[in-house]
Amino acid sequence: MNAMNKQNDSASYGSPEFCYLRPITLLEYVVPYTEETVQTVHTWSDKTFSFTTTRPEGFSFENGEFVTIGLKPEGKLIARAYSIVSTNDAPHLEFLSIHVPDGPLTSRLVHIKPGDSVWVNSKATGSLTLNYLLPGRVLYLLATGTGLAPFMCLIRDPAVFKAYEKVVLVHTVRTVAELAYKADIEALCAANPQLHYLPSVTREPFERSMRCSELLLTGAGARELGLPEPDKDHDRVMLCGNPEMNKQVTDVLEERGWVMTSHRGVGNFTVEKAFVVHHA
Repeated sequence: MNAMNKQNDSASYGSPEFCYLRPITLLEYVVPYTEETVQTVHTWSDKTFSFTTTRPEGFSFENGEFVTIGLKPEGKLIARAYSIVSTNDAPHLEFLSIHVPDGPLTSRLVHIKPGDSVWVNSKATGSLTLNYLLPGRVLYLLATGTGLAPFMCLIRDPAVFKAYEKVVLVHTVRTVAELAYKADIEALCAANPQLHYLPSVTREPFERSMRCSELLLTGAGARELGLPEPDKDHDRVMLCGNPEMNKQVTDVLEERGWVMTSHRGVGNFTVEKAFVVHHA
């Protein structure tokens, strides 16, 4: 089971110590893994990095889903679930990861280089896909830290912009260096007037220090962009962040009458169900 330690707000909210992973189920160990090859590695900060791998033959997924990947030191698989950064039409797979120095997987994964092997599960899943939300006016994508990963996939999917008039990506991190893909996102915004980007940094000077939850719940983000206040009848929200952010936003939205997507039906907001573990 996952070990999740309580942290104070300043240390955990958007903190790179947290990785957006979850425990592996028995099914995922039974489902076959394929050995794939690392193609590129990019370091964003001292605690975050991304990498691309070859794509398993016949591997399919919906944009916004995650898949279990791992390494086999001494022949034993160590695996965690990672959201996929690359779109489902890309010839490769891309992942955004944290580096936990004593983590069973990421302490090894941080040292990968092109040509190394990574094991990829054949089944992808997740709750941050288009079919998990009703269509609407504005889609808000809230992420802390490496929770950005599935949204990088979604903001490059033309189908998202057919389902929503506007898409607002709100990403909170502790340091500027942790704003992974910032230049790529800004380029996408410049090419697509439907897409807006609100990065925020909590521990260094930056143009925006308000956390993603505050930017949504107070309406400050919408006002900055000249958009209407978020409204449950018209707008939609996806959450991928640390447990404090997920819980805070979920509680407030439900108090305001928003409905989370569940087995009972599709609602107007959805949360990634991946666990957040401290020792990745």
